Parts: sequence; C-alpha cells; structure tokens
Amino acid sequence: MNIIKVKLAANAYPVYLGHGLLRDPDVWQRHLGTGKTLIVSNDVVAPLYLERLKNALGETRTDTLIIPDGEPFKTSETWYRIIDKLVSMQARRDATLIALGGGVVGDITGFAAASYMRGVRFIQAPTTLLAQVDASVGGKTGFNHEKGKNLVGAFHQPAAVMIDSATLETLEEREYRAGIAEVIKYGAIRDRGFFDWLEDNIDAINHRETPVLDELIHQSVSNKAEIVAEDEKEAGIRALLNFGHSFGHALEAQTGYSEFLHGEAVSIGMVIAARLSELRGLCVAGATERIISLLSRFSLPVSLPAETSMDGMLDALNLDKKANAAGLRLVLLTDIGQAVIDTESTREEILHIMRQSLDQNRPAP
Repeated sequence: MNIIKVKLAANAYPVYLGHGLLRDPDVWQRHLGTGKTLIVSNDVVAPLYLERLKNALGETRTDTLIIPDGEPFKTSETWYRIIDKLVSMQARRDATLIALGGGVVGDITGFAAASYMRGVRFIQAPTTLLAQVDASVGGKTGFNHEKGKNLVGAFHQPAAVMIDSATLETLEEREYRAGIAEVIKYGAIRDRGFFDWLEDNIDAINHRETPVLDELIHQSVSNKAEIVAEDEKEAGIRALLNFGHSFGHALEAQTGYSEFLHGEAVSIGMVIAARLSELRGLCVAGATERIISLLSRFSLPVSLPAETSMDGMLDALNLDKKANAAGLRLVLLTDIGQAVIDTESTREEILHIMRQSLDQNRPAP
C-alpha cells in the first residue's frame, strides 16, 4: 500500500493506493467519525462491492443509499435524496458519508456532505479509473444543471481517499478507456515524461497489467495532489487541470449528459483545445497529432459528431465556470507538458476549430 498526502494548509488528507483496500478494516477505522455512517453507491457498483466494504466497517453504525448509475442522475433530485436519507437517519454533525462508486457518486455525495448541517466528513472510495485518477482527489463536489455541468457545487475536501485498484477488474471496457483520457491530460499539461511513458506502455495499459496500472494511478494522483496543494480552490494553477474540459463539458451539456462518458467528452475537448493552441501560434507544430495518436490508441473519440450544434456549444461555453467578466478562460498548450491560461481566443477562432473538429463520418456513440 502506498500513501500520497494532499498537503493543504487546513484540510490535508491521505490518498491510499492499494490492491484490496475495501477489505482492510484497519485503514477504514482510522478515518471514520464517531457518529453514524452512510454509504452512498449506485446500482452497478453496490452489488459488486457494498458487502465487501460493510464487512470492513465491522460494528460501525452504517446505513446505505443506492442511487441510479450515470451522469443523467447527477441532479438536485439525487442530492436531495441523500440529504433526506441523512435526516431520516437522524445523522448529526459527527456523521460520515462514504462515496462508493465513480465520479458521479463521489461528486454528489461530497456535495451532500458539504451542505448537510453546513458540512460533515466524507470519504471517497472511487471504483472507476476516472474517479481514481482525478475526480476523487481535490474536493470538488456538486451536481449538473441542464444548461451546464457542475454549475451547483462547493469545495469540500474528503477526510481520506481509498483507491482500491482491485475494483478495476470489473470495470466495463468503455468506462476504463474513458478514465485514460484524464490520465493523458496530466502528461499533456505538466508532465512530458509521463506522456512519454504512456506512449511506451500502451499495450500494457490496454491489457490492464497490474504493475503498469498501479504506476499509472500513482503518477496521476501525484500530479493532481501537487496541483491541489498549491491551489486548493482554483485561483490559479489548478485551472490547468481543466484542459479539454470547457469543450468537453459543453459537449456533455448539449447532448443531455447521455451520449458521451465524461472522459470521452474530455478526449474530444483536448483535441479541440490542442488544435486551437496551434492555430493561435501558441503551441509547437505536431503536438496535436501526437495527442490524437495517443488517444486513438486507447480507442477514445477525437472528433465531434457530425450533428453537433455550434450555437449550442457556444452557449454552453459561455456558461462555463471558468469564464469571467472578460470572457472565456481556456486551457491551451505551448507544448506537450506545458499549458497556459488563454483569454484571447476569439469567437471566430473557436468556431473555426470546432467546425474543423466535426467528423462527417462519425455519429454520436
């Protein structure tokens, strides 16, 4: 078992990495509160791992809530179900919430923890690759609005993150590959050596070889933890983690959160952002093709479906959380491993690149 510390001034916490952590009572007992515990999971993960976790919790006073799986259920209604469950349990400020599942479960459980009685403790137990390498670390919580992704939320850091790589053994192939998009992001924005390593280990990653997968998770979490420690609430450098996300979130919103997995939308968004970087003359030539090549080797989408509405994309971009009074703030590249915040891209340049990214031969999945 490895431990990575997220070194925040007031909210530092450990990220545990290991095979079989859901079964380890000693690790769990270190971080449970003194009050009641509520495990929130979904109807895909719970049949696989809920009993395993409950056994590790032993005599802890535990209740459970199972929510539907998927981004379409990351809503105010689901959030309220969690709050209502806590009320019915008569949970108090010493309660602990455990998010057992992917990014949707983690985000919405975290926001329930942030808002119930103005804040109770919670623990992340991510079971998807995307959640393990990205969503579970950093304290971003919330839910979607029909006009934009994660428009309602709060920063609320977990007490701990338990990453059990054994859960990836049952992860559906499309979900697994979607998680790799967030992994590639770290190499693209700040870690060229990691990007090189990913290119050198494509086959082993595709085959989920345990040593390579453990290294992939460790490097990703280390990158995320360093950025979060420097900028907890996205006032500066943390915004670089949104590479590909402005365009990806716009695509998710326009398609009703039902056509693309988050990582798939981010994959397309990274390609659009890289192309815009080269168009603007910010980025060295060839970086986009290298990113497209790596994403494609993991069978990730790299173009917008033919029927994508440019007006719909622009409307969603204008609601992006990273925008301010001066306009859009996009994350662009200067090279593989180097990213910058851009506020100078024009509407015409963005439209041109999005149209260039349309694939006339590929409908939405």
